[in-house]
Amino acid sequence: MPTTKLRRVGHHRKRYRQAEWSKVNFILWILIAAVTLFIVTIVLPGMIVNRIEQPVSIHTGVNAPVNPSVENPNETTSVMKQGLMVPVYLSKLDKIETVPLEDYVRGVIAAEMPAEFELEALKAQALAARTYIYRRLLDKDTSNVPVEGALVTDTTAHQVYLTKEALAKKWTGDDYTKYWAKITQAVEDTRNLILTYQGKPINATFFSTSNGKTENAEEIWPFAVPYLRSVPSPWDKQAPKYQDTISLSLEDVVHKLGVKSISTAKNGIRVLERTSGGSIKEIEIGGSTFTGTEVREKLGLRSASFEWKWKGTGKNTKLEITTYGYGHGVGLSQWGANVMAKEGKTAAEIVRYYYQGIAISEASNIVN
Repeated sequence: MPTTKLRRVGHHRKRYRQAEWSKVNFILWILIAAVTLFIVTIVLPGMIVNRIEQPVSIHTGVNAPVNPSVENPNETTSVMKQGLMVPVYLSKLDKIETVPLEDYVRGVIAAEMPAEFELEALKAQALAARTYIYRRLLDKDTSNVPVEGALVTDTTAHQVYLTKEALAKKWTGDDYTKYWAKITQAVEDTRNLILTYQGKPINATFFSTSNGKTENAEEIWPFAVPYLRSVPSPWDKQAPKYQDTISLSLEDVVHKLGVKSISTAKNGIRVLERTSGGSIKEIEIGGSTFTGTEVREKLGLRSASFEWKWKGTGKNTKLEITTYGYGHGVGLSQWGANVMAKEGKTAAEIVRYYYQGIAISEASNIVN
């Protein structure tokens, strides 16, 4: 009897230990499942988002790796390795030239910004130019292109672009070698980088010179853009194109604006509203109301920031108009960018100043 009782006790202890181990295994399984679920639902998506939105360093040397955030620079993440090509309609030659994307960016920088500008300003221009073309590629946007098969033209309807042959004529002698190398460095140092807002390429507008402040997008165009906000740009007042004066006959002004007549009295031309940047938003001329942009375009003015005075009498009456700044005034000021670069600002600092709240992202991530 004692022997039988001991056997039963031992049997019950064994079953108890097995039950305890089953509980432990069940708890471990629950913990592993919970950790796995946390990683899949929380950690991984966060890592993916951060990969897209996290600001990327701009390279500072011509021999810097193509992709600064990838350990192996030989991985196929660069724009060129993806083989992106840009079909450009050459307006004067009436033909389409298809070029690698980074070659297109070179041609835009050379056409849109003086090669004498500081390297960091050229890098900022490279970021804006590359972002513009990526946006059109992703949106499959062929607006304002007069022929089928092209994505952009080489005119101000999109981005002014010069072929390598055209640049060889523009820059002679040693200038060609020097400027081409400088622009190439600006492109290489920013390769595969674009400007984004909430994970998408921005509308990276730029212009030559402001009147001292840039403009809010909605005060120049019919839409608001969260990153195209008015900011001070005092450096522009040093620009050679900051101020310009033209003289137009009264007859010419009447014809170009399409009004019946214009009184030369003090209230003959009346500003109704100004923009946050100080340009004319709305103006009354000859009994008709125009936006500042409309007057700028119709009269061929450098900007919508202007003042005027009448000169002469009778048939010799002329309207003398003085403009401040050059361009629409929205986004990056090229002259401001150059002076900022001279003062030691980097391309990243420049673009983040003129495009509020944006990130510098890897283009390959956006495309993928």
